[in-house]
Amino acid sequence: MSQPIIEIVNVEKSFKKGDRQELLVLDNINLKMYEGEIVAILGKSGSGKSTLLRIISGLIQPSSGSVIYRGNPVRNPVRGISMVFQTFALLPWLTVLQNVELGLEALGVQRDERRERSLKAIDMIGLDGFESALPKELSGGMRQRVGFARALVVNPDILLMDEPFSALDVLTADNLKTDLIDLWESKKTGLNAILFVTHSIEEAITIADRIIIFNSNPGSIRSDLKVTLPFPRSDLDPRFKNQVDRVYTLMTTQPQEDRMKEGFSKYDAIDLGYRLPEASIAEVTGLLETLIEHQGKMDLPDVADTLMLDIDDLFPLTELLEILRFAKVSKGDITITDEGKLFVESDILERKKIFSIHLKKYVPLARYIYDQLIRHPRHRALEENYLSLLEDYLSEAEAERVLRTVIEWGRYAELFAYDYNSGVLSLENPH
Repeated sequence: MSQPIIEIVNVEKSFKKGDRQELLVLDNINLKMYEGEIVAILGKSGSGKSTLLRIISGLIQPSSGSVIYRGNPVRNPVRGISMVFQTFALLPWLTVLQNVELGLEALGVQRDERRERSLKAIDMIGLDGFESALPKELSGGMRQRVGFARALVVNPDILLMDEPFSALDVLTADNLKTDLIDLWESKKTGLNAILFVTHSIEEAITIADRIIIFNSNPGSIRSDLKVTLPFPRSDLDPRFKNQVDRVYTLMTTQPQEDRMKEGFSKYDAIDLGYRLPEASIAEVTGLLETLIEHQGKMDLPDVADTLMLDIDDLFPLTELLEILRFAKVSKGDITITDEGKLFVESDILERKKIFSIHLKKYVPLARYIYDQLIRHPRHRALEENYLSLLEDYLSEAEAERVLRTVIEWGRYAELFAYDYNSGVLSLENPH
């Protein structure tokens, strides 16, 4: 194979957390990308995908390691690498044409050439006739097309895309993906490679030649998967479904899973600072009820289709079910446990009791809060105490999210009560 167009070597990225220890976001990323490839980076929210994209683009620097673009290190934004963002990022007071011209203006391109190239890009991306429109006059899909035109008008060598379709409705997103693939195959753009971030398995398989699957906390490369399906790809094709199943299996199978002892859970060792998944009791119960309706076991792609969930919605639910031992996920399947079956088949009050027992047993933070409230003479504590504790492990925003989540679970289980106005936690029924 030829020399890589992009090479990522031992990249790590940490963010400072005030005077506390650093938060590791990316860990030992090594990746090569070659001309003619479309590569997708697939992973859950918070796995560092977008951070890596910004490092490749030169917008931020890695803590260690390097990015090499055509033999030269990337330390700042460079010509040849262009980026489309998740948000449309258009200047609202400029017309479509003026927004597209911005990049060329920054490069010092003369006005006449700037105008000619911008009009050509606008026509190529399907916005001919809207040159004088303001962003507020455009639909979401049309605004994102302006973002594509602005990225392509500078004749990039590599196009980076950060979840470019996530803010669009399904039909608009599908239309834009099809047009992008047509542009790529027509070779009208001069692009030599596309690298994009997504949390949609189907989107990655629809577009990419390779899928880089990310682990979370910190972000690291789990798998590098080739997609050999011919274009155009259809989700009705059995081969497409096989690829979806394969990716779900890779994303849910632990490397050490085959060596685990019977009855051992990969969540046995979670601690106080574990990033608990953001999952509501109602959603968890709904998933368990769905499993019961399907004889207690389902393929995860079928669960996603049945409940209309993407991986950012589905995986937090399956993770909580595994933590509480209500279900087990293995090789792309989810199976309800006896405890999960007992929970879902009980009445409301009994469900609360079962949930309370499992919450105290398997979620160290919930158990810690409960024990602290038991010991306090007035059975009360400020939430600030627990936020401060969590910030030793997590970022401030993540600490707030985790505490908010465990408070919701604890209130459902009637382990403790919470007063929003005062920020006080107290025992629900102090003895």
